[in-house]
Amino acid sequence: MTGLLVAGTTSDAGKSTVVTGLCRALARRGVRVAPFKAQNMSNNSMVVDAPGGLDVRSGDDDGQPRGAEIGRAQWTQAVAARAVPEVAMNPVLLKPGGDRRSHVVLLGQPGGDVDSTTWVEGRRHLAAAAHAAYADLASRYDLVIAEGAGSPAEVNLRSGDYVNMGLARAFDLPTVVVGDIDRGGVLAAFVGTRELLDTEDRALLAGWVVNKFRGDVGLLQPGLDVLTERTGLPVHGVLPWHPDVWLDSEDTLDLESRRATASGRRRAAVIRFPRVSNVTDADALGLEPDLDVVLASSPRDLSGADLVVLPGTRATLEDLAWLRSRGLDRAVREHAAAGRPVLGICGGCQMLGRTIEDPHGVEGEAGARVEGLGLLDVVTVFGPEKVLRRHAPAGYEIHHGRVTGDASLGDDGRREFVSASGLVTGTMVHGRLEDDAHRSAYLREVLGVESRASFPAARERRIDVLADLVEAHLDVDGLLALATDGLPGARP
Repeated sequence: MTGLLVAGTTSDAGKSTVVTGLCRALARRGVRVAPFKAQNMSNNSMVVDAPGGLDVRSGDDDGQPRGAEIGRAQWTQAVAARAVPEVAMNPVLLKPGGDRRSHVVLLGQPGGDVDSTTWVEGRRHLAAAAHAAYADLASRYDLVIAEGAGSPAEVNLRSGDYVNMGLARAFDLPTVVVGDIDRGGVLAAFVGTRELLDTEDRALLAGWVVNKFRGDVGLLQPGLDVLTERTGLPVHGVLPWHPDVWLDSEDTLDLESRRATASGRRRAAVIRFPRVSNVTDADALGLEPDLDVVLASSPRDLSGADLVVLPGTRATLEDLAWLRSRGLDRAVREHAAAGRPVLGICGGCQMLGRTIEDPHGVEGEAGARVEGLGLLDVVTVFGPEKVLRRHAPAGYEIHHGRVTGDASLGDDGRREFVSASGLVTGTMVHGRLEDDAHRSAYLREVLGVESRASFPAARERRIDVLADLVEAHLDVDGLLALATDGLPGARP
């Protein structure tokens, strides 16, 4: 097999960043490269074409073929690799449903639940599916760059692991480990990672990558020399911190980075739900130079806002209860009563309606019925079948709740729910703001703001900046040789 595993000392160490940069750098060289993550835990996802041309329609699909769901990070990495995103790139997606339970998306479709009591036994079929997906990608691409999850040194989970060293062992993958030096203690984290691995896993380690370094590398070099001497493994490069390196988020660990730094003429407040999902809907707004985008978790945060956005959520009913507990429901109503626009996306759209019903217990107790904010004349009913579909030119749906009510057609022909005043808008389609034409029309209509940004162009610029940094600061030739030729026979 031709491939490489990029693991990390911790979650959010920079694995996704390194994989994305390597995918674009290698694609520039003409390598047919595919990203892969056996198991992702994230509430940020994308819809891709269902495998095998699956054509399953549900009642409100508007005749569109059913899609499949993968993690947002792997979708972005596929874009970086100039490959078509597909379910094999992220065969298992876990969507947290609480501290001890996760909802499973298997090969793009709902696959039940897994909890802490069945963490090992309940995932054996997931491991088999993930390894089969890797083998399938490897048969169709020149090279597969796999991203690990968490840390390979979580030895308490090693027996059921199929994402980190379990994957590496299954396919004999050289493994490089990324560490975030900005957190501190990265050298100790590297050494500790190696020391906790058993002999067979340790034999697959191929070296280290330092991420988010600020300052003079010369001051770091003595530490890198000791690291190499202590572990017998080379450092494949030191990626510098760069203000333009931020990608479509895999999870919610970097929400604070979405705060705008420049003071704009208008202010958009995005509600920060505890179980927020697909928060990337706010990315496109954050690019607009005339908008100051902030996250809101209290009524005070909405004070003076020109636009309030209720984004998607993994648990609409629970986050609606949270909204009320914080007094944000009243603040949103007062904002709308003052003649200022409100935008609800997916779960946010459902909250803006009259009622939310859950007859099948999809989100909680069967038969639950909760009052919404009453700003839209719509009703939401949760059903057991998940709606997964893509829209052109941009947008996708991922939801269980069916929203009914008087709907108008948006500028791209998709259904929108609009209040009598025309200032409260709801949509079940994620990603519409990524379409420059739609975002421009919306901002002009509700805020009088002229768009001066292109989201697709900005994504490409960010990926290319990252690839440039990877080319300049990592040993790409050496990593490519590892991936194609495997580990050297002798170890220091």
